[in-house]
Amino acid sequence: MSDLIHVSDEVSRALSAKRPIVALESTVITHGLPHPQGLTLARELERVVMAAGAVPATIGVIDGALHVGLSADQLERLGGTSGAEKLNLGNLAAQIAAGGRGSTTVSSTMFAAAHVGISVFATGGIGGVHRGASESGDVSSDRGALARFPVAVVCSGAKAILDLPKTVERLETLGVPIFGFGTDEFPAFYRRESGLPVDRAFDSIADLANAVRTHFELGLGTGVVVANPIPQGNELSAEVFEPALAKALAELETNHVRGRAATPFLLERLSELTEGRTVTANLALLEHNARVAAELARELSHYQDRSSSDVASN
Repeated sequence: MSDLIHVSDEVSRALSAKRPIVALESTVITHGLPHPQGLTLARELERVVMAAGAVPATIGVIDGALHVGLSADQLERLGGTSGAEKLNLGNLAAQIAAGGRGSTTVSSTMFAAAHVGISVFATGGIGGVHRGASESGDVSSDRGALARFPVAVVCSGAKAILDLPKTVERLETLGVPIFGFGTDEFPAFYRRESGLPVDRAFDSIADLANAVRTHFELGLGTGVVVANPIPQGNELSAEVFEPALAKALAELETNHVRGRAATPFLLERLSELTEGRTVTANLALLEHNARVAAELARELSHYQDRSSSDVASN
């Protein structure tokens, strides 16, 4: 697979040394924010991960290869020009075969992370069951990735534009646990609470890491959702968010936007309708998730260190 999947020297060294690593997606760079904000955000998320003591591994497709750990020049190429394809599990291989470039979503980032041995991934919010999915069948490939790849995904719940009760129900059906960090409710992205309970709540990184490690060591085969609410000071009020969401969803239906185009359309309209407040909130929760993911990766690496010491002493 070396011709198709390239691991940067820094990430390779970190994997060999069992240092903490955090995978980062690249769709937020190319489709989440306008240029050059997306590129600035990518660099900032990497800085946050490094400041918290872990190695960042931003993932993307350049020149027909999946890169785990984009260099500064590669980030510039991916985030600095238009036309990058948004890649999930369904269109990843075709874009690589065509020699193209693109940014990875949650599902394709999870695949890459699991393939090379990275167990922690930070993102904004996972995809799930879209509103009206009973008629449209629109369900994110993130759901399938969480059922297949043993990676802990630190996120602020699912994107608030989704059907959250059905998304949580599908995760339970697939055996994907939801661990709340500092919360006993599944977050609703821009909102800290959804009224939906998590499977288990944790207040310390050590306890959370122990549960994540145990899940992986049991070989249950699925990922873990680490539900990390948006910082309280950055939460959008219901009075601001709910009317904007209702209007954006109505416009989505009127314009017949479907599939991969739905999320970028809704995020852009929400930004416009809230006068940029959703963008500010999004940046805050992304940085918070990156920091918590780095702390989780560090704690998990401590378990590896202790296990190695125990083996050596015996």
